[in-house]
Amino acid sequence: MSDARPPLPPFTRETAIQKVRLAEDAWNSRDPARVALAYTVDSKWRNRSEFPQGREQIVEFLTRKWRRELEYRLIKELWTFGDNRIAVRFAYEWRDDSSNWYRSYGNENWEFDANGLMQRRYASINDVPIAEAERKYRWPQGRRPDDHPGLSELGL
Repeated sequence: MSDARPPLPPFTRETAIQKVRLAEDAWNSRDPARVALAYTVDSKWRNRSEFPQGREQIVEFLTRKWRRELEYRLIKELWTFGDNRIAVRFAYEWRDDSSNWYRSYGNENWEFDANGLMQRRYASINDVPIAEAERKYRWPQGRRPDDHPGLSELGL
């Protein structure tokens, strides 16, 4: 179990919420290698129109993503959960290299192995242009502060 990534399935509401926050924290690090460690070595993804498989392709995908999506800040929220599955909704804000801001909304379905590693991730995402003044995520890059509102509190 050296590859174990607690909390492990089967999930309770409490452990599912914890798993979601751990994923959010990792993605907000914008460190592709760190993020990839939460997935099985043969993990299968669908992210928009891309289908990365395995950690190497996940790292390549995230490296490209964060070169394009600058000042990325993400909030995830538990939608529902089952034994080894979690569904989340999320929104993240980012800007392109021309300083155009976006809020990207989406849903993810996750499936975990017995060690708590994600073996499947299916994401559907839509981008909405926003004005800089409409941004809601203004914490310093990195982990969202514990006292920062979540999606529901922000009305997103």
